[in-house]
Amino acid sequence: MSRRGNGRRINGIFLLDKDKGITSNDALQRVKRLFGAEKAGHTGSLDPLATGVLPICFGQATKFSQFLLDSDKSYETTIKLGVVTDSGDADGVILSQHPVPALNKAEINKKLSTFRGKIKQIPPMFSAIKIDGKPLYKLARKGITIERPERQVEIFKLELLSICDNEIKLFIQCSKGTYIRSLAEDIGTALGCGGHVKELKRLSVGPFSIGKSFSYSSLTLIENDFKRLDSKLLSISSVVSDWPKILVAEHSGKSLRNGRTILIDEVLSLGMVRIFSRELKGVSDFLGVGEVFADGRVVPRKILVK
Repeated sequence: MSRRGNGRRINGIFLLDKDKGITSNDALQRVKRLFGAEKAGHTGSLDPLATGVLPICFGQATKFSQFLLDSDKSYETTIKLGVVTDSGDADGVILSQHPVPALNKAEINKKLSTFRGKIKQIPPMFSAIKIDGKPLYKLARKGITIERPERQVEIFKLELLSICDNEIKLFIQCSKGTYIRSLAEDIGTALGCGGHVKELKRLSVGPFSIGKSFSYSSLTLIENDFKRLDSKLLSISSVVSDWPKILVAEHSGKSLRNGRTILIDEVLSLGMVRIFSRELKGVSDFLGVGEVFADGRVVPRKILVK
């Protein structure tokens, strides 16, 4: 990989299994330094308390980070019932404590069923959402609470994994923008005792799962061995691996790289697609993503610089 400025120009996705107790930005900076990368960004923050999949985008992969931000996520979380905190998780200050009623699996599942599908959520004060240009968490740290507009999210799966004392463990698959802390608080309220997130692990982001991620400590074992470090990177195209694919001629690929719309003879899929260019010797080269219209137009949306 070439170097420019203060780092290596590398392109790709690294799947970090974030450690507990650090911010997503701190985790990003650690990984960026270890890879000696010039440019890097993460795709969706995890709270310091949370662990799990945090995709790190290097170089041109940062152009595609929005697609991961917009993708579905899955989590495993443990909710501590009977204790309400100001942040909605175990890192917060305890606001109140309540007796936990005797609950069985059937009763809990009945309550959980009301949270499946499209639901309304009020984002927590301890969040990065900005209102009037101010991040909510900065106001929350000053003890200020303001009204937040509801947002619609979708819970595709919500499964009870276990019950132990006053704690329940859940599996959650949800749409972008879902706050697990808000969900935990709402579930606690529905169960009549309140609650907060005790543990949270992100299992997947879009096409990426925890099974393909690496801990930071495992990276430190191969520090300064850039060849081995780079072998941990996934291709940029993996971000949209579940999208339809089109293959275009080399000259059409050049037009797309120059920002020009092209025409294709056969339209097999409308909307956003992965675009590959048929290069010399039949090798296909990932160009980026574009939008296909019914009249055969392919408009470039995010194209890699060659």
